This record gives sequence, C-alpha cells and structure tokens, in this order.
Amino acid sequence: MILSSDMCKYLFISVLSFIAFAKAVAQQTVIDSTATEKLEEIVLTATRTERQLSSLPLPVTLISKKNILQSGTIRLDEILNEQTGIITVSDESGFEGVQIQGISSDYILILVDGVPLVGRSAGNFDLSRITVGNIKQIEVVKGPASSLYGSEALGGVINIITEKPKTEKLNGNVSYRLGSFTQQDINLDVKKRFDKLRIGFFANRFSSNGYDLSPETGGQTVNPFENYTFNTRLYYDFNESISLFTSARYYDQTQDAGFTFEDIEYKGDSNEKEWNAHARLDHKWDEKLSTSYEFYYTNYRANERLEDPIEEDAFTDSDFNQTLIRPEIRANYKLESAGTITAGVGYQLESLDRTYFDERVDFNSQYVYGQYDVNPTEKLNVIAGARFDNHSEYSNQFSPKLAARYQLSESIAIKASVGYGFKAPDFRQLYFDFTNSAVGYTVLGYNVAVDKLNDLQAQGQILDVVVPLNELDDPLEAESSIGYNLGMTFKKGKWNSELNFFRNDFKNLIDTRIIARKNNGQNVFSYVNFDEIYTTGLEVNTSYKVSDAIKLSAGYQLLYAFDKTQEKAVEDGNVFVRDAQTNQTVAIDRSEYFGLVNRSRHNGNFKIFYDLKKYKANVNLRLLYRSKYAQFDTNGNGLIDSYDTSFIGGYVTANIAANKTFYQDFNLQVGANNLLDYTDNNIPTQPGIQGYIKLNYQF
Repeated sequence: MILSSDMCKYLFISVLSFIAFAKAVAQQTVIDSTATEKLEEIVLTATRTERQLSSLPLPVTLISKKNILQSGTIRLDEILNEQTGIITVSDESGFEGVQIQGISSDYILILVDGVPLVGRSAGNFDLSRITVGNIKQIEVVKGPASSLYGSEALGGVINIITEKPKTEKLNGNVSYRLGSFTQQDINLDVKKRFDKLRIGFFANRFSSNGYDLSPETGGQTVNPFENYTFNTRLYYDFNESISLFTSARYYDQTQDAGFTFEDIEYKGDSNEKEWNAHARLDHKWDEKLSTSYEFYYTNYRANERLEDPIEEDAFTDSDFNQTLIRPEIRANYKLESAGTITAGVGYQLESLDRTYFDERVDFNSQYVYGQYDVNPTEKLNVIAGARFDNHSEYSNQFSPKLAARYQLSESIAIKASVGYGFKAPDFRQLYFDFTNSAVGYTVLGYNVAVDKLNDLQAQGQILDVVVPLNELDDPLEAESSIGYNLGMTFKKGKWNSELNFFRNDFKNLIDTRIIARKNNGQNVFSYVNFDEIYTTGLEVNTSYKVSDAIKLSAGYQLLYAFDKTQEKAVEDGNVFVRDAQTNQTVAIDRSEYFGLVNRSRHNGNFKIFYDLKKYKANVNLRLLYRSKYAQFDTNGNGLIDSYDTSFIGGYVTANIAANKTFYQDFNLQVGANNLLDYTDNNIPTQPGIQGYIKLNYQF
C-alpha cells in the first residue's frame, strides 16, 4: 500500500511541527536510561527464575514499559498487535484474541504477575479487558510451555508484570487521554515505600461512544461502553529472608448491547465483573534455597439481557460465572557449580455456572513440575523440565521440555528447544446443552450427550442417530502438541538480530460433529477428537541503532498453517469445487489449498524511534503489515481454497506518536493509530483513523 500525497503531507507536517515545538522549550538534560534498560531485560516467565533475556534458550518477546509509553497504546491487544509473530484476531463477538506462531487464542495462557486469568466464554480471551497503565513489562513465551504452566499453555504464555514500589517518597502519575469516538482513558497510579512496607494503588477508567462501520444497517459495530480497573498491591519485608506480596484486582464493564433484528429494536446491556486475589510468601533460606507459598483466587462473571421493549420478551438472557482457586508451593535450589533446580506442586479447583448448563460444574486437578537449568560449559546452557497433571475430567498428562543455547562466538549464539503442550477439554465442550430456538439445531457437551440424546428421543424429536453411542463412552482426550524451535541471535555494536524457525504439530484437536438428525431437518452436534494440524514458519527480528537519537527495528513472520487431513484429501484429489467461470466441478490442486482460517502467510512491522533527549522529546512511527487471509469457507467443500470469497486482502496500518516532557513532571503525547485510514466492514476492530491527545503528570 502506498501513502497518498495528503497523508504524506499530514505525516511530514505533524513531525516537523512537533520537533519545532520541542526545540522551542528550554533545554534540559536527561538521565541516561541505559541502566534501566538493562534491568528491564530480566525476565521471569520462561523459566520461573530471573534470567537475562539475551541468555535464554527459548523464543521470548519482552515489551518494556518504555515501549508501551512511547507507543501510546492503552490496552493489551494494541501493544501485542505491534509485535512480530503476534496477531490479534476478532471472533464473532468482536472480542480480540491473540495468535502466536499461527496458534489461536484458545491455546495461549494469559497471566498477571504469574497467575492465570479466566473468563473464556467460547475459548477466546478478550485482551481489551487488560489496561497497560500500571505494567512494568510484558513477557511473551512462544511455543509450548505446559512443562511449567499446564493446560492452555499449549501455544505460549503472556505474562503481564505490574510495577513494584521502590522509593520512600510518594510517587506515581495521573493521566488523561481523549481520542476519536469520544474514547477516554484516565489513569491514577500511586506508589510509596514505608521502610518494610510497600504499597501501590492503581485505578483506570476507559470508555467510548463506540462506532459504526455499516450505517446502512441497524445498530453500531461497537456499542458504547465504560469500564473500570482497580488494583492494590502490598509488599512487606519481614526481614532480609522473608517477604510477603499481596494483590487485589477488580474489573467492571458495562456496555450497551442493543441491536436491530427483523425490524425489532432490542434493548439491553451486558456487564462483566472480575475479581483477582493473590498472596505469595517468599522465603530465602540461604544462598542456595528459596521457596514460595502462593494462594490465588479469581472470579469472572458476565451477563447479558436483551428484550423487545414493547412486548417485553427476552431475546437473550445469559449468565456466566467462573471461579478458579489455586494454592501452589515452589522452590529453587542452586546446586554448587551445577545449575539450579526449580520444583513446584499445586492444586486447582475450577467451577463454572452458566446458561445452558443443567447445574454448576466443578473440575479439580493436582500437578507437580520440575526443571533443571544448568551450564555444563561456559558457552552452553541447557534447561530440562517436565510437569505431571492429574485431572478429574481427562486422562493424566505428562509434559516434558528440553531447551539449549550455545554461544558460538562473542556475537553469535544458537538456541533450540522441543516441548510438549496440552489443553484440557473446557466446560463448554463437556457440559453444554444448547438449542437454537430460531433455527432449531442442538449442541451437546460430550459428557452429557448420551443422556440428552436419550431425552430428545423420548420426546420424539430425533429422526435417526448417525453415530454409535458407544463411541461416546471413552473420555474426551486433551488436545496436545509438540513444538520445535531452532534459532540464532546476533548482537554486535549497533546491531541486534534474531532468527527463529518453528514447527508445531497438534493432535486430538476438539471439534464438533453431527451425532443425530432431528425431525425438524436440523442436526444434533457434539464434540470429538479428530483434527490434526500443524503450523510452521520462521520469524526474523532486527534492530539497528543509527545514532544515539535514532533507532530502527523490523520484524517479519512467514507462516504455513494446514489441517493434515484436508491436506491429504487435496493431494489425493478428493476435494472439489465448482468453477464459477466454467461452471464445471474441478478438483482442488495442492497449490490452491490456502490453509487454516484467519492465518496470514506474511506479517511484518517496521518501526522508527527518534529520541531528542536534549529536548525531552521523542517521535515514533510504526508500520504494520498483514497479508491476505480468509475468514470462513464459502463454497462448502470444508476448507479454505483460492475459490473462496471470504478473503480479506493484505493491508498496512500506520501508527504514530510524539511525546514531549515539559516543566519536568508533565508529558504531552499526541498521536494517531491507523493513520492510513484503513477500514473493512469484516474487521470490526478497524474503525479508521483514530487520533488522540494525552496529558500525564508524574509526581
């Protein structure tokens, strides 16, 4: 995509105006941030121990607070979408989930300070629930991480780490941002240390009037909403060896859910509430042994009611209430000149009460894991680990992982890893009982399918059963994968680059299948293990420091994602389509099989950061590219091919932000996302250009 002349002028004038404004302000020196940046390179998620990012044998992306602030992003989905190999994808509800190495949101574990968030009504986790206002850094581990984190870490882990109070002086910031569509974001972050006690408090309000990409149809693409996030953190050092961390987080969102259907204007709203409570006692016994005792509770609730305001008939009335309780004990032991052993044991109790369940459902599981991190030689680092999960609803899981890094020279290192990941069948796949009243089809969870089908037969609703019911006797298996990564890093002078090849093979993926036909012509669906897919490709990241003021970075991902069964059927000539031009039925050629839905073959980014330290100002431009992808099969042959019409063409988005600090404590930021004004009615999260202005006061 080429910038129009008007866009070029707008961009050029905006940058020149900002630089002129910066130079007009009195010159002040700034503290060099090298030491801070080095501290921010410490990561925790990949090994559950503190490690330098550059020393890890695993593919990990670190997003620092500095990058978050400079980019002007305010929600988690926005900042993740700017990283190489990480794509945010909207589901049918408009929620944005994350995709890593072609692996969908269902298989990516989301953590805050090392503990998981819940609330996936259909597998997808809504990343816009998370504000980045009090985040120290974001760590993204790519590829299977079940050896440490268990289920849902099949495709990777995203850990959001909040800031810890450091100084005895009351400090923090308050900010206000106003953007397009009356989007408002307000932050208050306060931190203070009292000798042994440290306290942090954070509050955020985020709201928007929404927007409409299809004015010709009733309702809005995104309805008006407002949400609040509150987070209190407390740290207490009993002595040099024992410390306590506690955190409480609350999230509340209300959104207008009204829409028009068949000339009836339904009105109502949806509400989400989330509670997290986290306590951890850390004990350093001596220089070799440290232990942590952790307790975590979280609850997510969502409800939505829509009704005809005249007839007062409910169109939808749904509730969702999920709870997770998890105690865990873990330990780190440093062997004398022989590496570090990390071990943990824990228990999880999950419950879900929702519409379309007969009653509340409870899961429980016990797990134990261990990891050995060792440097056999000065240049070689090896990490070997495994986890065992015993679950009440599916067979036991053993998840091993092996990773190694070798320093070939002062500038070049190679790293490789192989790991097993799994995802447990979720509540919906096991206990769902839903009948679409308008269309008439039924979806039954695997564990209740036989009993519910017998009930439907007794009611005279079933025409015939198309699968032997004894096929539903064995438990639904956990989905699993084996992931491979092979990479190389290069760091010398002003260059810092990384190349990573990856492959993920999945089996036992859970999908729906027809188990019976109803008298009304509709079907009864349930779930089954049968899909086998793979994702493979490469990622490249590179950065170059042109000068102390200018830094360039670029990233690219090549991705191939295919269903193995579909691939073989195409190669055997067993998949057909009607050619619209010749009106003939033809077999799909292998080159015409595109792959899985919502996967782009190419993704890339290019970023320019211009830092005017002398004037306490900076400007950055980020260009993001995504090649074409398909949203669903349109010709009915069960796969995505070149004859389908749901493809969204490749596009470029551009985001720009400019920051200026004045009077020492005030920071003004102006910027625009989607500067090229790209829109597509099929992408509800792309409403066109979004300008904003933000004022932040640091105290």
